[in-house]
Amino acid sequence: MENVTENVIDIDAEKQDMAEEKKEQQLANIDFKMVAFSLAGKDYAIDIMKVKEIAKAGRFTYVPNTSPFVLGVYNLRGEIIPIIDLRLFFNIPVPERTGTEIENMIIVRVGEQVFGVVIDAIDKVVGIQKSSIQPPHPLFGDISIKYISGVVESNGHLYILLDIDRIFSTKQTERTDKSLVSESKLSLVQSRVQVQPEKNKGKADTEKTAAAEKNAADFNFVVDSLKNLKKFTVSAVNEEWVNKRFAEWSEERASTSVQLADEKDADQFLKPFYSVSTAEFWSEKLADAFYKALPENSARQIFVWNPGCGKGYESYSLACVLRKRYPDAKIRIYAHDIDLLSVSNAPMLTIPPEISGSWYKQFLTKTVSGGYTFIQEVKDMVMFGYHDCMNTDSMQPLDIIFARDIISFLKEDSQAALIADFSEKLKGNGIVVIGNNEVLPDSNKWHAKKSDLLNVYTK
Repeated sequence: MENVTENVIDIDAEKQDMAEEKKEQQLANIDFKMVAFSLAGKDYAIDIMKVKEIAKAGRFTYVPNTSPFVLGVYNLRGEIIPIIDLRLFFNIPVPERTGTEIENMIIVRVGEQVFGVVIDAIDKVVGIQKSSIQPPHPLFGDISIKYISGVVESNGHLYILLDIDRIFSTKQTERTDKSLVSESKLSLVQSRVQVQPEKNKGKADTEKTAAAEKNAADFNFVVDSLKNLKKFTVSAVNEEWVNKRFAEWSEERASTSVQLADEKDADQFLKPFYSVSTAEFWSEKLADAFYKALPENSARQIFVWNPGCGKGYESYSLACVLRKRYPDAKIRIYAHDIDLLSVSNAPMLTIPPEISGSWYKQFLTKTVSGGYTFIQEVKDMVMFGYHDCMNTDSMQPLDIIFARDIISFLKEDSQAALIADFSEKLKGNGIVVIGNNEVLPDSNKWHAKKSDLLNVYTK
């Protein structure tokens, strides 16, 4: 019996040794670590190499007009970072917030950007063999398979491994294609709220922080007011000008409120935004600048689009310069606006006496009443129409797009759509003229040639 017992003990010891050896071998083979967490009761994970740190925070600074899943921005030891709620991003129901909650966050780094990602609960760091990660399947999780890089089982848990690069690159692409404003506002707020590090913070630093936060709040209020009062949408198209103008406005209003109280305030804020000779007859200097900006074009027909033509001052000015620059071409200008009264009266535009002796003179004729009007050749070049600039499917390829000061007054998604339409409709040797204080954001697609009078782009 003693021999039998000894044999049993030896076998158990051998089994234990084998288990420990297997465990050591598994540990030796661990080549991938991930931070595990839960969303809506399910286990998820992120590559630990993408994780900067784990944090708990609340009371985020709200940023208006951003996507619903953007909770705001947060001061992480002096660095202002956007806060994204993954539950809202994945359309997972979230209990109503009171504004005082302390959220569980994973701080992730995607390229040069840092984001705070709100989740339900942090689990732990899990080490696995990279080879054990299986391809994703549509049945895993409550989210789109395109955001899943794989699934892996460890210690009885099935983890859904998120592709954090794709999540944020997709979000950024959507903002570029559909909503230029969201990312721009985050960057504007980040650049405006220059918060001092928490370490060794004294009274002076605290006062600076408070002043910076108030400045950011005032800026956000101005942005919202411009949109509500004037339909002016802050985006990558105009953020440089808005940033500069807000600084000037703050100095002008040093003794009063910076905020826009009414439409009169909004008009005053936007007064420097508008381009030279907007809604009026052109000066000879502007006409000459446009003439010089026009490219060589030997086409027999030249097509021009002038969205936002208003009462027709700009459209007829265009027609006069184009007639002079391309005397042998048949020129057709599509002058569009959503102001029905303006486009209805534009063909009957009268010329004030002081204009009759200017550079327009060669394009004018006297009426029976002794006044002046444009010659019939110029009038025939322009086709006025009540038209939304977002519906251009039937328009042929264009040689010139003259669209000053209209992009900024479109909604977020419409701005990007219109710029994409410019790229699609414009001929290879064509030009786009936009507002003096606007830009076409994608520098890879557009080449800018800017002056004090005109802002011209080519492909």
